[in-house]
Amino acid sequence: MKEVNYPKIGIRPVIDGRQGGVRESLEAQTMAMANAAKALIEQALRYADGVPVQCVVASQTIGGRADAEAVRREFLDKNVVATLTVTPCWCYGTETLDLDPMTIKAVWGFNGTERPGAVYLAAAMAAHAQCGLPAFKIYGHDVQDANDASIPDDVSEKILSFARSAIAVGQMRGQAYVNLGACAMGIAGSQVSVEFFQKYLGMSVEFVDMTEILRRMALHIYDEQEVARARAWIAAKCPEGVDINADRDLPKVITDSKVVPADQDWDFIARQVVIIRDILFGNPKLAEMGWLEEARGHNAIAGGFQGQRQWTDWLPNGDFAEAILTSTFDWNGARRPTAFATENDTLNGASMLLGTLLTNTAPVFSDVRTYWSPEAVERVCGRRLDGRAKHGVLHLINSGATALDASGAVLDDAGRSVMKPYWAMTEDDIDACLEATDWCRANYEYFRGGGFSSHFKTAGEMPLTMIRLNMVAGVGPTLQIAEGYTCVLPDDIHRVLDDRTDKTWPTTWFAPRLGAPGFESVWDVMNHWGANHGASVYGHVGADLITLASMLRIPVSLHNVEDARLFRPSMVDGFGTKDLESADLAYCQSMGPLYR
Repeated sequence: MKEVNYPKIGIRPVIDGRQGGVRESLEAQTMAMANAAKALIEQALRYADGVPVQCVVASQTIGGRADAEAVRREFLDKNVVATLTVTPCWCYGTETLDLDPMTIKAVWGFNGTERPGAVYLAAAMAAHAQCGLPAFKIYGHDVQDANDASIPDDVSEKILSFARSAIAVGQMRGQAYVNLGACAMGIAGSQVSVEFFQKYLGMSVEFVDMTEILRRMALHIYDEQEVARARAWIAAKCPEGVDINADRDLPKVITDSKVVPADQDWDFIARQVVIIRDILFGNPKLAEMGWLEEARGHNAIAGGFQGQRQWTDWLPNGDFAEAILTSTFDWNGARRPTAFATENDTLNGASMLLGTLLTNTAPVFSDVRTYWSPEAVERVCGRRLDGRAKHGVLHLINSGATALDASGAVLDDAGRSVMKPYWAMTEDDIDACLEATDWCRANYEYFRGGGFSSHFKTAGEMPLTMIRLNMVAGVGPTLQIAEGYTCVLPDDIHRVLDDRTDKTWPTTWFAPRLGAPGFESVWDVMNHWGANHGASVYGHVGADLITLASMLRIPVSLHNVEDARLFRPSMVDGFGTKDLESADLAYCQSMGPLYR
C-alpha cells in the first residue's frame, strides 16, 4: 500500500540568539514548549481517515535568519502546510519569521514575566503584517511561572483551532472535486467555478459526463462481486417505504419515460453507486480486469452528481448513491464519508467538504425549504411549538440524498442523539441508522426514471452547524454559518407539516441560535440565507469555520458565533476592530485567495 504523505504542522521553537548565557538558559524551556504543543495536537486531532495528526518539531531552536532557513529546508520534504512558532522570550522579529508564503502561520508567545515573550509576540505580529504574511496570535490570558510546562485551556483551544483548520486546508490541497454531469435545473451553485476551487481551496476540478456511468454498466467495468455484496446488503438492510405513485393515473409522457423496469431499480442502483465510487477514487480490482485507466480514479476528495434532469427523466435517480457516499458506512461497514452534492451544487459540496474536514462527521445536504413560524404552526396544527422550537423552525429536507447519520439514531452513553466519526461507528450504530430509515420510491412526477429516496425524521436534539458558500459578483466567495439545534416536534405536528411537502423525503427540523445580528428571528435567518441549499455538520463549529475561512481568504457574511470565540489572523485588526465583518472582508480582498 502506498504510504500517505499527510499534511503536517511544523513547530518552530524560536529563541533569543545571544550566546553566553541567554540562549543557553532558554533552550530546554523553548523545546519543551514545542514538544508540549506537538503532544497536544497529536493527541487531540485526527485526519479524515482516522490517523492522528502528525507534527514535526524542528531539530534546533531558531535564533536568527540562518537558523530559520535551516528549519525551512528541514521542513521542505515533509509536507508541512502550517507552522506554529513557539517562544518563552524575546526573539528577533523579522530575523526569525517563517517567510514561506505557502505555509499558514501562528505564533504562541508564553505569558511569563521572566522573559518578554509578549513583546516578541507583538513584534512578530507587526513583522508578519508588514510582510503581508497573515499569522494567528496565541497568548494566554493569565501569567504563568517560568517553570510551568502546562498549556492553559485558552491557549490550548487556540492551538487546536489553528491546527484543525490548517490540516483541513492541507487535506484539500492537490485533491479534486469531481463533477458528474453539469448544471442541474439552472441552480447557480451547480455552475462550477474552476477558479474558486483552484485559487481558494487549492483543488483541481474534474468533469465526467454522466454517460460514463452507462458506459461502465454496458461494458461491465465494475467489480461484480462488490455489486453483489451491495445488492444483498440493500435487500437485507434497506426496507422500502411508501410508494406514492401507486394507483395514480400518470400521463403518458411520464409512463413512457421509465426505461428501467421498477422491479430492476435496485439492481441498477447497486451498480450505479459502485461505479460512482470507482470514478471518484479508483479501484485496483479494475486493473486486475484490464481497465487500467479506470482503476486510477480522479483523485477525488469531493464531488457531485447532476441527476436532474437529463438523467432522472429516464433513469433511476442518484439519491441512494449520494446518501450512502455521504454516510459513515456502506455495505463494507464503517468508512470515511465523502462530501458528495446532489444536483451537483458544487458550492454546497464545497460547504459540505469544509464541514466534514473540521468535524470528521458526515455532511448533511438539504434544501433550506420552509420557515415555520410559531403562529403558522398554531394555525395549521392547533397548538404552538415549544422547547428549542418555540421561536420557529427551518424545515431542512431534500429528495433523499442525505447522510443516514442525520437520522439521529446513534446514541451516546447518556442516550442522546449524536453523529460520530466513522472510526467510532459500531455495528449497532450502523444498524440503528438503517433501522431508522426506509426507502420510498421516487415520485415519478419529479423523477420519471424512478429510484428511491431515503426517508427518516431526525430523532433527537443535536447541536448542528449549517454552512453555505455563496458566490457574489465583485466579491467572490463568501461564507454563511448558522449554529443551532435539531428539534424533535410532536408526531402530530410533524405529520401535518411534513405532509404539506414531500412526505417520502428525510426531514430535519432546525432551530438556529438567535441574538446575533442577522439572527434576530428564525425568519431572518431564512431571509438572509444565500441559496436554496445548505450543508450541515454535527456540533457547533462556527468558530473553526471562521478560522478556516480566514486562512482561505473567504469573508464570512453571516454568522452567530460569539465575538469571544472568533480567531482570525492578527493582521485583520489592521482593517478595523469595531465592524468585524467589514474588517474581515477588507482583509480577504486585500490579501486575495490563498493560491494566487
